[in-house]
Amino acid sequence: MEQGRIRWPQDPLRRAGFRAVLGVKTDAELGFRRPRRSRTMVRGVDRHQFIRAGLGVGAAAVSGPAALLELLAPTQPPRVPSVVGSDHIAAVRATVEEFKDLDARYGGGLMREAVTAQLRYCAELLKARCPEPLRGQLRTAVGSFAETAGYMAYDDFAYDDAQRAYEFALACAEGADDWHLRAQVLCSMAELASWRGDPDTGLAYTESALVRSTRLTATERAMLHLSRGRDLARLGHVQDAVHAVGVADEAFSHAHPAEDPPWMASYTESRHLGFSGSVLWELGMRGQVHHQDPPPADQFRRHQA
Repeated sequence: MEQGRIRWPQDPLRRAGFRAVLGVKTDAELGFRRPRRSRTMVRGVDRHQFIRAGLGVGAAAVSGPAALLELLAPTQPPRVPSVVGSDHIAAVRATVEEFKDLDARYGGGLMREAVTAQLRYCAELLKARCPEPLRGQLRTAVGSFAETAGYMAYDDFAYDDAQRAYEFALACAEGADDWHLRAQVLCSMAELASWRGDPDTGLAYTESALVRSTRLTATERAMLHLSRGRDLARLGHVQDAVHAVGVADEAFSHAHPAEDPPWMASYTESRHLGFSGSVLWELGMRGQVHHQDPPPADQFRRHQA
């Protein structure tokens, strides 16, 4: 600008800043001159074709939303980096958290199309070159994204879409040898199967997640045993369901939140007690009641709190 190469800063806030700092009232006092628009800007353009194109857009707007959607159809796929590094993995993780927050606030329906499109992009990252030490982290990050997308689809009653997202997430978890993500995905798949009226398949998913359970944290084991208990209750296996609740309580008594993966942060004591109650509620709704002695007074007060 001092040399006159830039005669007109485009940003009005920047021009206002110069006026304030240099104590003048007008841009002209600064020596700034707006360039004249060239009358030859549209030289070589077929004006009739240009007008017809403009009228076409107007016609689309008048004809309704369906025609407008055609204007938004992508003509070029998003550019995927040829090499994926730690910054890309961090971006995937951050995006997962953003979508989780939006889902918690507004439900899965509002953002489901966005998360599905973003998941496709993340899936393309798996095809790019990646340093071998980071390959597992990338698969875990993308798998966690897929699990979130599956839950949002499930929340929006798009059960088939949810199942496909979960299966993709499971493949990512197993490819990364991530037992924690694998357990979370299988638990989500079990919940979906059970909700769709197939507790037997749900039970199979949960029991698969409990393979090599020593690799999981106490909180994860508690969650999985209650998932197992829910489907046992729905199948009418009363004693097995009650035993699963007891095993889950025992596991949860050894929980250390600092050891849990990030996605288990919401599995608190109150959630555990609510999940336990839902398993016993399943038995009660089927007329199958299990009687046992009440807990000690100090334990009862702790649970009340």
